[in-house]
Amino acid sequence: MSFLNFFKNKKEDVFISLLIQQAEITVEGIQLLQECIHHPNEESIEQIRAKEYEADEIRRILIDELHNTFVTPIDREDIFNLSLNVDEMIDYALTAVQEMNLLEVDADEHLEQMVALVRQEAEELAMAMQRLSANPRVAGDHAQRAKKMENEVERIYRLAIADLFTKAKDFKPLMAMLRRREVYRHVANMSDRADDAANVVGMVVMKLT
Repeated sequence: MSFLNFFKNKKEDVFISLLIQQAEITVEGIQLLQECIHHPNEESIEQIRAKEYEADEIRRILIDELHNTFVTPIDREDIFNLSLNVDEMIDYALTAVQEMNLLEVDADEHLEQMVALVRQEAEELAMAMQRLSANPRVAGDHAQRAKKMENEVERIYRLAIADLFTKAKDFKPLMAMLRRREVYRHVANMSDRADDAANVVGMVVMKLT
């Protein structure tokens, strides 16, 4: 193996490894959200905040590696945007549980379904990261699965909002509706970021194959 190839492989290992770590921590954070969705409290908030901080630290290291590396195995912008979108997923998970606790929003069937799908999106993205280097087309398959789930989250989100407006007949239910809509919106945004990450994976796969 030439020195150039050795250098490239070592750097690829660094970036792919960091992306995998960040994606896997994000999965863990969203799993915690799913587990506490019926009883959000300060303890569950702190658990998800710890995962969010852990993922942030991985992202800081990744950005530092980008600054220190002139040639990257995949485009710098793709590495940055993959990390950014995954980072925003766990940010929204933390925001969702914080507002559920603060606004006293209990989970309903719509929210349960949305969070379960977002967890699956995160898992598909983590598997995409794991396959990106050696099996990019398989990574693309996982990204496409994540995108399909985002479409389903969007469908459930629209149904949930329609259901809220149907039930809000006077001022008091209206205020409860607005609080619940905020939580729906955070989960939908989480799913949108998964879709954005899947799009970046798709671009990377196209460039590699």
